[in-house]
Amino acid sequence: MSDTTQEAPPRAGRREWLGLAALALPTLLVAFDIGVLFLALPHLSADLGASGTEQLWITDIYGFMLAGFMITMGTLGDRIGRRKLLLIGASAFAAASVLAAFSTSPLMLIIARALLGIAAATLSPSTLALISNMFRNPKQMGTAISLWAFCNFGGAALGPVIGGVLLQHFWWGSVFLISIPVMVLLLIFGPILLPEYRDREANRLDLLSVVLSLAAILPIIYGIKQLAAGGDDSSPAGAIVAIVVGVVFGVVFTLRQLRLSNPLLDLRLFRNTKFSSSLLAMLLASGTLAGLGLPTSQFIQSVLGLDPEQAGLWQAPTGVGIAIGVVVTPVLTRRIQSRTAILGGLVLCFVGLILLTTVTSDSSAAPVSLSVALVALGIAPMFVLGTSLIVGAAPPEKAGSAASMSETSNLLGSTLGLALLGSICGAVYQSGMSSSPVPEARQTLAEAVAAAADLPAAQARSLLASAHSAFTDGLNTVAVVGIVVIALVVVLAWMTLGQKKEEAPESEGPASEAPGTVADGAGTSAP
Repeated sequence: MSDTTQEAPPRAGRREWLGLAALALPTLLVAFDIGVLFLALPHLSADLGASGTEQLWITDIYGFMLAGFMITMGTLGDRIGRRKLLLIGASAFAAASVLAAFSTSPLMLIIARALLGIAAATLSPSTLALISNMFRNPKQMGTAISLWAFCNFGGAALGPVIGGVLLQHFWWGSVFLISIPVMVLLLIFGPILLPEYRDREANRLDLLSVVLSLAAILPIIYGIKQLAAGGDDSSPAGAIVAIVVGVVFGVVFTLRQLRLSNPLLDLRLFRNTKFSSSLLAMLLASGTLAGLGLPTSQFIQSVLGLDPEQAGLWQAPTGVGIAIGVVVTPVLTRRIQSRTAILGGLVLCFVGLILLTTVTSDSSAAPVSLSVALVALGIAPMFVLGTSLIVGAAPPEKAGSAASMSETSNLLGSTLGLALLGSICGAVYQSGMSSSPVPEARQTLAEAVAAAADLPAAQARSLLASAHSAFTDGLNTVAVVGIVVIALVVVLAWMTLGQKKEEAPESEGPASEAPGTVADGAGTSAP
């Protein structure tokens, strides 16, 4: 990596920093669009009549498409130009946002969310690659990457706050329309401030590999969700068939990648134990954090009965926690070893999850908010240093591919966490409400709240007490599952770090992450 300073890289000027501000816009929105939906879900579910399974697809499909197309869009950007792909994606994101805002059925909203995910997949790799072109000086690049990461997690913090204000004063579709003016600004200033970049020798995009990857991922996720959710409308046989179909396509995808000279996903990297262990640890950690988002949001709104604006404020500490962790980690690693920073952070995760197991239906929002904030703060060192571990475990010529897998792993982990932990919470709720005299209340908490509105006061109180207790049991179960998952992350992190010699202060979070993260862009832009 030291050879990148051979000719004293030029320092970025005012135009580049203004360009970074423009790149912050889509970065904020990608994270914002995930977090804001949690608050809007009870409102749009009641309006559209979405079932429990449809609610999960509405929340999950965005992240699945985002993760599934991330590597594909990175290759496509090399071929047609990163700035061009970014602007095309911004236009598509705005159009899909309008479709989502004015959806008239759960299926229409699921389709709109899928399109949003595909559009968002063009944004993240494009922003990182453009940053690598604009900031050649290593210190400036480190600063730019740190700010990019802060915006990424800051969007998660702003989502609930802004979403809560919008839902307090407007209908649920307004949370999607917020992206329109942001993308318009990007379309105006992007061509002025951002350089164009394309690789004249970029590998040909293997469309069959793209199709096979999606054909493997989506059926498996669908099957797992159906098995975890249970319920009267789900078929265990159908779920098992879906998983088997996904596994078959996964095997075909794997065999094709191993035969191609320029694969869409270089699976040979997984032969390196440090690489695969680190990747799995990051996937599990991100899944745990994301999986807490939906049940805790529903608890604050539907169990505690807070309005959207108040609920958004109580959820903001989650994003703030991880944003602070991202900024503080590089400072910590100048004074303590990476092993200590990561394992110390995971101890905070344990504390937060144990606190969440003590929550009851009579608890306030404070312990719930504090518990998730502790988990977010504790996982931040894994996010910041994990990429450096993954890229460091890969050969130098594979650094770009390794960084892409790192980002995809985080996204896939987040969406898997949403699906699996959300389904576990729903399954525990349904088990607790199976004997309810009100059939409409047995499936989801939102349906129980809606059914209670049509009952006499005494019956409504009894129904809501049972529903709140059942949902809280689900939340406690999710916390216990999270403890088990984080324990596995501790083992993987210990094994991974134990195999790697501690490096000198060069391993400094976002700054050291930059070369690996942007290698896909920077490595091909040299003359």
